[in-house]
Amino acid sequence: MIREAAAGAETLERVILQHEVEQFLYKEARLLDERRLVEWLDLLAEELHYWMPMRRNVKFGDWDLEFTSAENEINWFDEGKDVLAGRIRQINTGIHWPEEPVSRFEHMVTNVEVVVIDGDEIRVNSKFFCYQNRLQDEVNHFVGRREDLLRRDPDTRFKIVKRKIILAQNVMLPKVVNTFF
Repeated sequence: MIREAAAGAETLERVILQHEVEQFLYKEARLLDERRLVEWLDLLAEELHYWMPMRRNVKFGDWDLEFTSAENEINWFDEGKDVLAGRIRQINTGIHWPEEPVSRFEHMVTNVEVVVIDGDEIRVNSKFFCYQNRLQDEVNHFVGRREDLLRRDPDTRFKIVKRKIILAQNVMLPKVVNTFF
């Protein structure tokens, strides 16, 4: 009976955590869609590593060659919070040419998995679809998955400590990538 109660309490805690993580990621997507980028920055830890490797076409079995490394190769993004804050300051000037006129974004987050819980840190995987429309006919689609390390935070519920963004495509077709994932 005691074991069943403990197992039930653990299951309930896990369900609550899953819900909290999902709500956090949905709120993050809404902030990005509503251009509330300064508020979005508040969800990022000071030591953030925001990384999007490039993807290569590889032969079957050469899985270790599929993505560029953060240590010694060029990546689509390999940034900290300070660089993201600079990008946001530039966008918010109103004279950022890729955003004049402004883009419309819709971020969708799905397949949220709580992978590992280690004290206040939680490893989370998710999938995303980001739609961007600018002018009349400039449309971009970004599809991929994310591997996040979240840390509990009393003010924002969680902070994003690390984010690895993996695009499904290996060639970027947009003229400029001015969205956040």
